[in-house]
Amino acid sequence: MGERSVSSSFVLGVLIAAGLIGMSFFISEAVLKVKSMERSVAVKGLAQKNVKADTAIFPIRFQNVAPTMDALGQNLKIDLAKIMEFLHALGFDNTEITIAPPQFNDRLSQNYNNYNPKVRFSADSLITVYSKKVDTVVKLQRELYLLTEQGVFARNDQYETRYIFTGLNKIKPQMIEVATKNARAAASKFAKDSHSKLGKIKHASQGYFSINDRDPSTPYIKKVRVVTNVSYYLDD
Repeated sequence: MGERSVSSSFVLGVLIAAGLIGMSFFISEAVLKVKSMERSVAVKGLAQKNVKADTAIFPIRFQNVAPTMDALGQNLKIDLAKIMEFLHALGFDNTEITIAPPQFNDRLSQNYNNYNPKVRFSADSLITVYSKKVDTVVKLQRELYLLTEQGVFARNDQYETRYIFTGLNKIKPQMIEVATKNARAAASKFAKDSHSKLGKIKHASQGYFSINDRDPSTPYIKKVRVVTNVSYYLDD
């Protein structure tokens, strides 16, 4: 009975040991596979495109002064008519032009120093051109000074003028495709240099689109930019 018990225990121990050895082999092989799968490279892909703005917002400011409110009102009407005629001649219609209520000021009531009764009353006026005729707005910006020949001193603040590109959704797919191709090219070069093969995509994110002026001199030309982040598995 004792010898059989020892023999059975020995055989059972050998089987358990063999099982553990076999299990450890499969576990180690699985770990190696997992580690192999974890080999990856993360790269960035850039795409840039210059586009033309398709919408423009152009504010025009002018001021009138007069000794009386009646005279001020007349001067304001005359200048407004000249500006509107100027804009119509360039090709803008009334749907593209917004006239804001003028801001009136009585200098006497505000105790101006060196008060001149000839310019007691003043009116600050604003006309805004909102148009998709970007080229015409650029021309307006160049030729606004011509109103001085008609006695109208209109001005435009460069920092208030806005040129906008609204067609981002149309070019998004193409730009993402280009950025992804550039990312893959960078990853392929890395894989080649490391004597590996480029595998499937592990993770990818589209990135953020930015739209900025190409340069200060041509704010109506925009630079659209996107960077994609992509990681690939590396195979032996």
